[in-house]
Amino acid sequence: MLKSAQLHQTDPETGKSGITLAGIMLLGNDQLILSAVPHHRTDLILRKVNLDRYDDRDLVRTNLIESYDRIIAFVQKHLPDPFFLEGMERISIRDAIFREVASNILIHREFTNAFPAKLIIERGQVRTENSNKPHGFGALDPVNFTPFPKNPVIGAFFREIHRADELGSGMRKMMRYGKAYGGADPEMIEGDVFRIVVKAPEFSTTGERAVTPEVTPHIGTKLALSRHQVEILRKCSEDTAILDLMAITGRSDRTKFRHQVLNILLEEGLIEMTIPDKPRSSKQKYRLTNAGKRFLEQQIKEVGRGK
Repeated sequence: MLKSAQLHQTDPETGKSGITLAGIMLLGNDQLILSAVPHHRTDLILRKVNLDRYDDRDLVRTNLIESYDRIIAFVQKHLPDPFFLEGMERISIRDAIFREVASNILIHREFTNAFPAKLIIERGQVRTENSNKPHGFGALDPVNFTPFPKNPVIGAFFREIHRADELGSGMRKMMRYGKAYGGADPEMIEGDVFRIVVKAPEFSTTGERAVTPEVTPHIGTKLALSRHQVEILRKCSEDTAILDLMAITGRSDRTKFRHQVLNILLEEGLIEMTIPDKPRSSKQKYRLTNAGKRFLEQQIKEVGRGK
């Protein structure tokens, strides 16, 4: 397998065989990577409240396969995933975008350069930086962009395990979904340091709803909810108990579920309590309001128009 993936090769001059640097970076253990490339790391930073330091951080110094999983996990932990329909199918545009971002900063990195790769989640945007062997300078134009493989062996391995798309197609996918996600096209700037900037929606103070610049908190405009919240709205077409709604999200903490998920729908007037005078009643259930019905009808109409 290693030979077929070009991760184990023979030096034609010396006749010696062994694992290549690409093989070490893809599959090596942490100690082997440290001995071969001591400066290797990917710094994942959340910086929204404490701008001088960070709110959360993950310093990733492992192989590229595990690094990819850590990047995606960090993104999923700290970025919202608003409801999005493509045709009749619901997809995660957050995961589609950052699948490409994660693979890009891992595959196309210049590993002999000690510049640390970074993914920084800020208020309203995500920035990435990684060392690069440039084939031009300045912002890339997705219309006229010609992709150039920086580490073709690593790129081919990522494609084989379905962590990356064919060269160029991942970038087109990121551009296609980027504006729908954050309200603006992603930016890619080529140079000695390759940079990507992706605009991102923001959590509300209660932590669940995603809000883009086009979004206002009034029904009838473009209100972005998480896909779990949309599923809850559909469930509330009939009177539904809180435990049944929690099952949709997989949550077990009733208090956090109320604060982070349910209260947003109540505040927006999309759902209501069946016993409003006794909010903590054991017989309490939740049902869709007329505003909630109009919101769901609007979602269906947008699907019909291909939005």
